[in-house]
Amino acid sequence: MKLSEQMKAFRGMDASSLEAEIAARKEELMKLRFQQAVGNIPNPARLNTLRKEVARLATLRSEQRLVGLAKKVK
Repeated sequence: MKLSEQMKAFRGMDASSLEAEIAARKEELMKLRFQQAVGNIPNPARLNTLRKEVARLATLRSEQRLVGLAKKVK
């Protein structure tokens, strides 16, 4: 899936889905870090990809919170 398609899918998620997605990616990242520590990692590039995906998801979560706060202020 292309990055733009992936971001569209992420933007369509609600807050609880984003939290679940972030948790799942962080768990996978932790497992890959353990595999890297023992020297048995099948795809080292996946570490960077996961880190970036977690950051993107966290950014979307922040955007949603800010939009929610802006709606409450109005």
